[in-house]
Amino acid sequence: MRTYDVAPLFRSSVGFDRVFDLLAQVERTEASAAWPPYNIEKVAEDEYRITMAVAGFTPDEIELTQHDTALLVSGQKKSQEGERQYLHRGIAARTFRQTFNLAEHVKVTGASLENGLLTVELKREVPEALKPRRITIDGTQAAVGQDNAPAQIEGEAKAA
Repeated sequence: MRTYDVAPLFRSSVGFDRVFDLLAQVERTEASAAWPPYNIEKVAEDEYRITMAVAGFTPDEIELTQHDTALLVSGQKKSQEGERQYLHRGIAARTFRQTFNLAEHVKVTGASLENGLLTVELKREVPEALKPRRITIDGTQAAVGQDNAPAQIEGEAKAA
């Protein structure tokens, strides 16, 4: 794998530590991180879905934990009473641990396990206080609330 030197970016950027940490983490990713196989879909503008193939696991053997911007999905098979004797074992039932880095304000809205597929629904919910707001320049009137209406240019308003 190629290595990239991001040191020059440190000289001209402020507050991008998380991005640089993610780039460094990509270099350290283990090969085992590809199991179990998974898909990441963009369902709508601010909605996403992670689908993982976890055949042989039951809902009580899988744990989902979200801490800040990290989603941890782990699975561990419980010991089976009266161990079976396999002649061929093609369905992997090994313990797994997969971490997904989420953008800020992305929350897990639901999870389901059906037909061996674990589906995790995610949604970005940006608080009102962090959404863009229009600031008046006049100085006589304070900007109150949020105004997402497009600003009209004086010449366009006369033409209309």
